[in-house]
Amino acid sequence: MRTTPLVAENFYHIYNCGVNRGPIFFHPENWLFFLRRLRQYFVPAKVEMLAYTLMPNHYHLLVRIKSGDFGREIMHPFTISYTMAINKQMNRVGPLFQGPYQARCIKEDADLLNLSGYIHLNPVSAGLVASPEQWEYSSYRDYLGRRPATFVSPKYILAQFPSRQAYAAYVCDQANFKVPRKLLFE
Repeated sequence: MRTTPLVAENFYHIYNCGVNRGPIFFHPENWLFFLRRLRQYFVPAKVEMLAYTLMPNHYHLLVRIKSGDFGREIMHPFTISYTMAINKQMNRVGPLFQGPYQARCIKEDADLLNLSGYIHLNPVSAGLVASPEQWEYSSYRDYLGRRPATFVSPKYILAQFPSRQAYAAYVCDQANFKVPRKLLFE
């Protein structure tokens, strides 16, 4: 149970990894199923999805919470739904995730920008792709305008830049930048 409540209208970095840092996606269709479930549970009236990336053994979400009961109404049913589907498909039992999801409040615009870059660069840092736009399972293509509208709302982050290309240049400049540990894993 979360000891610190999540507060409506605040930005949060939500993340979790697989049990023992194991995979949370086992087949190609699992990635798309996870995204469908995000769309289903993270409805714009309750959560604004600013950025995301899915990795083989973890995920990162950057959200603005609009619902006062985000954990009980959204995150808990979302996580249970995905875990139950994977357990059924893989003929497994027990938890899929390391523990409860982690949530860090992000209060400064500069931290939001840095975190969006970190999230979009995660697949590059892990050596899965050479550039963030090559990774299909992130919101980076939404930021570049190279994918039809999805459930991602990049407008708040993009408003900090004169153009989508300026955001792309910012992310590329961040390739050697490390997000302060306090923003990720406090």
